[in-house]
Amino acid sequence: MTNVNPTADAGTTSTADGTDLQISTVERLCADIEENVARVIVGHEGVIEHVVTAILGRGHVLLDDVPGVGKTMLARSIARSVDCTFSRVQFTPDLLPTDVTGVNVFNQKTREFEFQSGPIFGNIVLGDEINRAPPKTQAALLEAMEEQQVTVDGTTRALPTPFTVIATQNAVEPNRTYDLPFAEIDRFMKKLHLGYPDPDEEAELLDRTVGDHPIESLEAVTDRETLVAAREVVSTVQVAEPIRKYATQLAAYTRENAHIGVSPRGTISLLRAAQARAVIDGREYVTPDDVQIEAPVVMSHRIKTTGHDRDGTAVVEDALERVPVE
Repeated sequence: MTNVNPTADAGTTSTADGTDLQISTVERLCADIEENVARVIVGHEGVIEHVVTAILGRGHVLLDDVPGVGKTMLARSIARSVDCTFSRVQFTPDLLPTDVTGVNVFNQKTREFEFQSGPIFGNIVLGDEINRAPPKTQAALLEAMEEQQVTVDGTTRALPTPFTVIATQNAVEPNRTYDLPFAEIDRFMKKLHLGYPDPDEEAELLDRTVGDHPIESLEAVTDRETLVAAREVVSTVQVAEPIRKYATQLAAYTRENAHIGVSPRGTISLLRAAQARAVIDGREYVTPDDVQIEAPVVMSHRIKTTGHDRDGTAVVEDALERVPVE
């Protein structure tokens, strides 16, 4: 458990063993995680950085792309880089909500019901091909992702800290997948796309994986306690009033120019992601640049438009172009 040192300077947090973490320490930690993951994932440095900032910003990540570009491998590499509990849920059409959250099972010896926890009880949870499961099963994640708890048979149980869902989504086979409920989409801090590697990156990828896959030898570069403390450091990053106003004006623009705009939850996610972005750049304060870098991946998937020629990404691009920075 992490203890925040109340006498420490802003941007400093103490771990349970009394070790102080400062902005510079967390900056180095992020670089170590990114370098470690890059041993497995060729290219996609920006995507890796976005996943790391989402975890530090207490958010969840949705990886949406065609099969075979490394979505699952990216999630596994992130999990292996942090020495904490990792679980995986392979979403299928016949998956039940209790297969995710857990279920009460009657013990014949004690003559009592005992709770058997599901895979949602992990620090990093990989939801593989999340859109293959029906909405009823997907709904099992709503409480967990928002409130870091699950309720089964009337009993609420807290999830471990930290808790991050990294979900992959199959972007093809529309007849064999389900649309994610909008309430679930809104709970993901970021929606990211990997895309195909360029020829040089693919050649390097083949060279690395012809023999033993590098994921098998990947070792952790940090532990759970340090990660929790790092998230506390990120939460202390200063967000000045003009930055907060800028974020709310961006959100307001999307609401005025789309059928459904960015929710207040989305604005909170934007500023938390910007705080993490500031830390990986070694700063104790958020700048407009941090907000502008994070806005496309934090806001776009939360927007619904009515026209086929204009999507959430276009709305966010317009907002960034037209909303002034004061």
